[in-house]
Amino acid sequence: MPGVYISYPFCAQKCTYCNFASGVFPRELEPRYNTALRRHIAQHPFAWKPETVYWGGGTPSLMDLDAFSAVMAAIPGAPWVEATLEASPGTITPERARAWRQAGIDRVSLGVQSFVEPEIRQTGRKHTRAIVEQDVAMLREAGIVKINLDLIAGLAGQTRSSWRESLDALLALEPDHASVYMLEVDEDSRLGRELTLGGVRYGAAVVPSDDAIVEFYETAVDVLAAAGLPRYEISNFARPGHESRHNLKYWRREPYIGFGADAHSFDGIERWANTDSINDFVTLDNPIVERSTAIAGEEHFFLGLRLSEGIEAGGVPHHPMEDSGLLERVGGRLRLTRRGVLVSNEVFQEFLA
Repeated sequence: MPGVYISYPFCAQKCTYCNFASGVFPRELEPRYNTALRRHIAQHPFAWKPETVYWGGGTPSLMDLDAFSAVMAAIPGAPWVEATLEASPGTITPERARAWRQAGIDRVSLGVQSFVEPEIRQTGRKHTRAIVEQDVAMLREAGIVKINLDLIAGLAGQTRSSWRESLDALLALEPDHASVYMLEVDEDSRLGRELTLGGVRYGAAVVPSDDAIVEFYETAVDVLAAAGLPRYEISNFARPGHESRHNLKYWRREPYIGFGADAHSFDGIERWANTDSINDFVTLDNPIVERSTAIAGEEHFFLGLRLSEGIEAGGVPHHPMEDSGLLERVGGRLRLTRRGVLVSNEVFQEFLA
């Protein structure tokens, strides 16, 4: 069954590592954006009931509660199998948690990134470990017990010991899901631009080396697995049965429809994307700016191989990367080896036309 993704790009501040189409925008845009969201959902010819809902951003946990409930009420299919809200630490209150749960949210993904305060400050965020602990307690009190915690390997000032401190703090909260991302260096984030230019702002001078980032990630794989959270996708770990139902749709090429600025959609054959301009989104009757036909063969490899389960190997010819130890066949499936995961982008390139 398809899923629904909703983009809410408004933030209280722009994090230094963020490369998403989100940020701090004029407050008067928010009610207009919310109205446009409801209008586009109402206009969509749902030929099916969504199985999952996922709110990304941005910081959707900052959204006005009445507006949030109105958008949720416009989406058919409730109660959904899974409804996720991304939240930033420090934006949760008991009132908000209760309202989210009442509107249908049963899962929250909390963008912690680090539990170590000097590292947190370098990102531009203001939370503390105590705030994260309070947030998790408020969510559980409101009946939202499915919780994901995000960490980033490679933040400015991060060390082997501070990384282990964050991992231990995460496990102490006993989430059923965790995400670990290796720092991306590109010109779409302030920190990425500074690193590319060889500058020192935003902590660029103390960003760990590539080798250290890989070590941190590998440590997370082992520590989380030992705690009962095995890796099921390159950046995602979960207790068995608690994988993100919505995100699995992306990697398994299942349909989903996206609403909001910079939201993407896939119907099984065609992909399309909305404008990433909030100003355009609130004025356009049709926000779609790009359409393309999915190349199923390519996507089968570079999406499916992200999963630890890999893909069906039947009919897939032997590949030289199996000889080099980057791919392996296990139980009739082709998957990345542990070493292959670390160079996955290079592996995926081999399957692109």
